[in-house]
Amino acid sequence: MKVELLAPAGNFEKLKTAFYFGADAAYIGGKDFSLRSFADNFTREELEQAVKYAHAQNKKVYVTANIFAKNNDLPLMEDYFAFLQSVGTDAVIVSDSGAIYAAKKAAPKLQIHISTQANLTNKYAVKFWHDIGATRAILARELSLEEISEIHSFVPDIELEAFVHGAICIS
Repeated sequence: MKVELLAPAGNFEKLKTAFYFGADAAYIGGKDFSLRSFADNFTREELEQAVKYAHAQNKKVYVTANIFAKNNDLPLMEDYFAFLQSVGTDAVIVSDSGAIYAAKKAAPKLQIHISTQANLTNKYAVKFWHDIGATRAILARELSLEEISEIHSFVPDIELEAFVHGAICIS
């Protein structure tokens, strides 16, 4: 099992800093559809540049699109997901089932990570998301190592992500 060090990056300078100090991947938000509203966030042009920069260093970029979508958001999200796939984004981090449907429809090659906003606290929830195509589950912070191990034993084919620092993302 390979451990991946993942860090947030609210702008391009923070992305460079995260990679400089050893992050294997960064999660970033675009100007739309991200709950990272207090970060500077990335324009579409900057998202494309970030992916190119990361890939040139054998690093990865995951883009948050973790809003709870309304009907009028979904056509715009489809366009956004198609764009993210076209620029080579490594995965999109989502929490809303409608957004997942939109991503699978518009960008079928784009990997889907289920956000901590989905409050994944049990093995059946993780299995549910895996069965509909998620490649990673970002677990709730409240889980113990024993609980994480139990989830892994039950759903061994999905990547599990656990926070090692920070406690208020879902707040």
